[in-house]
Amino acid sequence: MKWLRTALALLLLLAGSAPLQAGNDRLLMMRSLQGFPETMLALQGAIVAHGYTVSRVQRVDIGLTGSGFATDKYRIVFFGKPEEVRRLSARHPQLIPYLPLKITLFAEQEETLLTTFDPELLTTLAPDEPFRQQAMQWRRDIIAIFDALRE
Repeated sequence: MKWLRTALALLLLLAGSAPLQAGNDRLLMMRSLQGFPETMLALQGAIVAHGYTVSRVQRVDIGLTGSGFATDKYRIVFFGKPEEVRRLSARHPQLIPYLPLKITLFAEQEETLLTTFDPELLTTLAPDEPFRQQAMQWRRDIIAIFDALRE
């Protein structure tokens, strides 16, 4: 269970440095019954199928290895729509630490856990209605991506 807390703490740390309102600590999570490599491949395919671009995949095992974990099955997948990220970064610079969106994957025995913060939380940083609609679309898309992985 220590590794789960460490991974979730790492996700929140990598999510950005701008403070969100207290009490808004919701995460979107899913468990894949597939192994790590299959889930990683399926996740990237689902992201692209939903109109997003995978901008990079970052290994996070280096810091975890230093803490005594012996695994290479921790990744963060960064994704977004480049023009959307540029437009929102210019209009709402306070969102820059949270863009592009990201999903963390880590192996748990023969299964894989995927987690990300709920994009609805970002509406506390940019409370205008057009951005609220955008954040809710991201939320629906992430849930749809997770649903695609369950099938």
